[in-house]
Formats: sequence, C-alpha cells, structure tokens
Amino acid sequence: MTANDVADEVHYEIGDGVATITLNRPDAMNSLTTSMKSALLAAVERARDDASVRAVLLTGRGRCFCAGQDLREHAEHLESGRGLDDTVRRHYNPIVRTLTTMDKPVVAAVNGVAAGAGAALAFACDFRVASDKAKFAMAFTGIGLAPDSGASWTLQRLVGPARARELLLLGDAVDAGRALELGLVTRVVPADEVLTVARELAVRLAQGPTRAYAATRRALDYAATHSLSDALDLEAELQDECAATADHAAATKAFLNKERPRFEGR
Repeated sequence: MTANDVADEVHYEIGDGVATITLNRPDAMNSLTTSMKSALLAAVERARDDASVRAVLLTGRGRCFCAGQDLREHAEHLESGRGLDDTVRRHYNPIVRTLTTMDKPVVAAVNGVAAGAGAALAFACDFRVASDKAKFAMAFTGIGLAPDSGASWTLQRLVGPARARELLLLGDAVDAGRALELGLVTRVVPADEVLTVARELAVRLAQGPTRAYAATRRALDYAATHSLSDALDLEAELQDECAATADHAAATKAFLNKERPRFEGR
C-alpha cells in the first residue's frame, strides 16, 4: 500500500484499487476551511483521474465525519467583508460534481456527525455506511443560509421531496437508526466497525465491472430528469458501450464456463 498526503488536513491513500480520502481535522470536527476544501477538491480529482483507482472511500478522522463549513473562518470572512468568498462555486460545487460524475463508485464511511455541507458530501456518494453513533443534520437554515453542496438535489432523491423539505427547513438532527429508516444511509454498523465495513464494500466495488458501474450511475442520473423514452434511448447507447468492453466479454465467457468472472475495469 502506498500513501501520500494531499495536505495535512486531507489524507489520500491508495490500496487494493481504492483511494481512501480522509478529512483530518478531528479537533475541529473535520469542519472545512478554505485550504481544506482546496485539498479535498484536489484529492477527489486525483482519484477521478487515476486509472489505478476503481473505487473511492471518503471518511473523517476521529469521532466526526464532517461538521460542514468552519464557522470561525466564515465569521472572519464576514467581518472582513469577504462574505462567502464565492466558496460554493469555487469549492463545494466542483467537489460534489466530481464525486457524483466520476466513472467509479464512491462509498462514505460516516463515522460520526455529518452536518451541513458535511452531510451533503455523504449524500453525494453512492453508498453511506454509518456508525451507530452517526448523526445527520441539515444545519443550513440554523445559521440563516440556504442548502448547498447539492443537498437540495440529492436529499429529495434519497428520502422524497416532502421529507427533504422537512429536514432542510427544520434542520433537526437525525440519528443513525432514523437515518436508516428514511433511506439516508445504506447500512448502520457498530462504531468500531464502520471503517472496516465501508472499506470491504469499496474493495468489492474496486474488483467489479468499473465501466458498467459508471454507465449505471449515468443512466440513473439521466433518468431522474428525463422521460422514459429518453431514458430508453440512453440505456441502449450505454448498453452498446458496455457490450464492447473486455469485462463483458470475459464475464460472458466465465458464465458459460460456470466460473466466477474476474473484472479488470476495462
């Protein structure tokens, strides 16, 4: 396994085809400063562009996944007249776009509190394995702000528009058990197992048909905002692309030979 720090605040490590990205400000609940957001964007773009990476694992160090924006830094920006400093466009939007559009699946290991933009980052992932001590809070209105980091888009697709409206407007914290009932998370496990279970899932995905996963993600996102007829057309196009891959040919042969397929992501 090789490791390389993108920055002290964001660790990047590759092993078994998985890029593990760890938010590393545990004493500040992994809240996001400007430098940390820049490092996180660099990390997710690096994972996107590295052909050896076939799945991504996003987590936080310590007892918190991510508390969202660092409000101390934010208060300083307000006092100096910089306001939001265009951080939504410069940082949050490209981070979420990269997480949701890269051609490889993303797993979040939610090891504790996920609030505001921190919760939205988890919602932008394909899977969320949560600690039984995890909590989610859409904390935007609590400080007089609208949702960002894609929360208005992802949340209602996870729990439906009515429940999303409730969570976003009221901002009440949701514990792990309730999050599982609502469909916010994929699975809830004991706190000391969350990273292990999430990594096992990421490794499983890294060993799977990467091109087919990318096509499936694309088909789902497209179908969510287009007609059935348009979705059928795109499915046909994507199926043609997948049918031409080495993985499909190898898996078909393995099926006929009653063997387990071995995917190489191409």
